[in-house]
Amino acid sequence: MRFSRSTKFIGLAVTLAAAVALAKQPAPPPAPQSSAPQMKTFTSAAEATALVAKSKSERKEAQPNVTQPMLELGGYNGHMEYRASVGNAAVHENEAELFYVIDGSATLVTGGKLVNEKRTDATNLAGSAIEGGTPRTIAKGDWILVPEKTPHWFSPINGVLVLFSMHVPGTFSPGK
Repeated sequence: MRFSRSTKFIGLAVTLAAAVALAKQPAPPPAPQSSAPQMKTFTSAAEATALVAKSKSERKEAQPNVTQPMLELGGYNGHMEYRASVGNAAVHENEAELFYVIDGSATLVTGGKLVNEKRTDATNLAGSAIEGGTPRTIAKGDWILVPEKTPHWFSPINGVLVLFSMHVPGTFSPGK
């Protein structure tokens, strides 16, 4: 079958018109931004070491604690705490707090009563110390779970204490 010059020309014109039409198509709209919380479910040993170095360099002279985010998933946030000196005691009224000692050692005092108690926000209290609590020596590799409504305080700290901490929301009662 032979095509005439005019048929070839019409075919070429249709092809070019289609190419131009396709080239002028608007770009697809950008994907909608998710309002979902940030997720970070892994922190490598190298990243953790870098967070310690960053905390050490950013710490101000009188600052007892520097906190860096390590893991995030929904309402659960894990932080690295670099504690170079004794800070305030705390009570979290609606959250338990999980600690893992990454490095260093200290005495953790739990229970008792906050000294010079002050409300820091709607669900947390702070104090300058604890009266009548139970001291426990903690060191690298130890795990601690402090129940909600329990005063806790790191004093004394031997050098620098590096912790992983996570607040665990919810109400916990024995038997539940």
